[in-house]
Amino acid sequence: MSEELLINVAPMETRVALVENGVLQEVYLERTARRGLVGNIYKGKVVRVLPGMQAAFVDIGLERAGFIHASDIAPLDDEGMEARDAEVADIGASVREGQSLVVQVVKDPIGSKGARLTTHLSVSTRFLVYMPQTRHIGISNRIEEESERERLRGLVEQASAKLSEQGQHGDGGFILRTVAEGVSEEELLRDIPFLYKLWSELEQSIGAGSVPSVIYEDLPLFMRALRDLARPHMEKIRIDSREALGRAVEFADRYAPEIAARLEHYPGERPLFDLYGVEEEVQKALHNKVALKSGGYLLVEQTEAMSTIDVNTGAFVGHRNLEETIFKTNLEAATSIARQLRLRNLGGIIIIDFIDMKDAEHQRQVLRTLEKALEKDHAKTSITGVSELGLVEMTRKRTRESLGQFLCETCPVCAGRGSLKSAETVCYEIFREILREARAYDSEKIMVLASQVVIDLLLDEESANVADLEEFIERPIQFQVEPIYNQEQYDIVLV
Repeated sequence: MSEELLINVAPMETRVALVENGVLQEVYLERTARRGLVGNIYKGKVVRVLPGMQAAFVDIGLERAGFIHASDIAPLDDEGMEARDAEVADIGASVREGQSLVVQVVKDPIGSKGARLTTHLSVSTRFLVYMPQTRHIGISNRIEEESERERLRGLVEQASAKLSEQGQHGDGGFILRTVAEGVSEEELLRDIPFLYKLWSELEQSIGAGSVPSVIYEDLPLFMRALRDLARPHMEKIRIDSREALGRAVEFADRYAPEIAARLEHYPGERPLFDLYGVEEEVQKALHNKVALKSGGYLLVEQTEAMSTIDVNTGAFVGHRNLEETIFKTNLEAATSIARQLRLRNLGGIIIIDFIDMKDAEHQRQVLRTLEKALEKDHAKTSITGVSELGLVEMTRKRTRESLGQFLCETCPVCAGRGSLKSAETVCYEIFREILREARAYDSEKIMVLASQVVIDLLLDEESANVADLEEFIERPIQFQVEPIYNQEQYDIVLV
């Protein structure tokens, strides 16, 4: 499998694309005025405690207060370490209004919701996540081989012990990230002292910081991409900015020498994302219909609470029988769905309506295909299986806005419904409004202001109804086109 990382850096925006075998799989966007907040640490103030929701709102200096649940507030023991096995305390016993609280963002503000917060603090390098308030050592679930998991756990314990002997000691635990698979003791020894030193500096900032204030900001997007997405097996990491390339080389030399040889500058006149067709794929991802090569298609609908994906055979008629046609369409859809989830960054609850299959073996193979395709996903996913209604229910961890939420806003015409009232419906609304106005007020005539398409319908197909209405209210009705009105807008003016 050929994998490339494309990084487009401009003064106002940074974009990162992950391409596999020439096909866009994931895209990340960050604008100067709208940077992601996940990973940032703040010193905030509790502004409201909600006992009924077991939660609190914390002012961290943003437009909207952040939200923290009682389960995200770590109870500390006498040594200032998290009591991992303790029961979740009542929110009223954990925080009080006006109290200062050091929190970390685990989910960006999405829609009308503020940032999701936690007091389980951590800072990251390429291979490790350091948790200063726990002594637990965890390993990414994606590292499946038990011998490798034990080797990594032993390396961290040995490295920590060595540093302690040298006087470079820091309390806390670690999580070994997926990219740590196969890492040497030397590389871990390079990361651990850095994390100890970083946390020591952050502790000083926490003590001296005002409320609210930023204590720690995560790396800019293109640096996070090198830390979290770059792999030694990648064919290329192409960056179209010389300045960003220089910073990337410094980062790689210090933290990820295994990817340094993959870094290269893209000097071409044609934009980097255009060269790989990324722009076109992003535009397609903003539509709810996804064509499949067989002729079938997916319909993707996103709401605030969940996303639904409907699979249809479309123009695909198959070659053998109906069950085989359905099976092949569902197999192709399963692979496409996994890509769409990554590309659109859909999160939360996801309901997939595959075409009904009678064969239990076919169901099992489609589900296995979906699970295998999702193994490449950087976000945590969980599939519950096929429900009694034949639906596949799953969840995908959501930490930032979806592609559609980031690039789009609610349509001012339909107010997010996704459809407009027909011109005929608007005409009959106008008729009813005229009747109300005519009964309530005296006037010589009535003027209707509306869009071109509505006025045309009133003067053509609905002209007989207009004439009957004029006779009924005993006054003339005039019409005027307002070019700035959308199809649903109109005004009734008494003259």
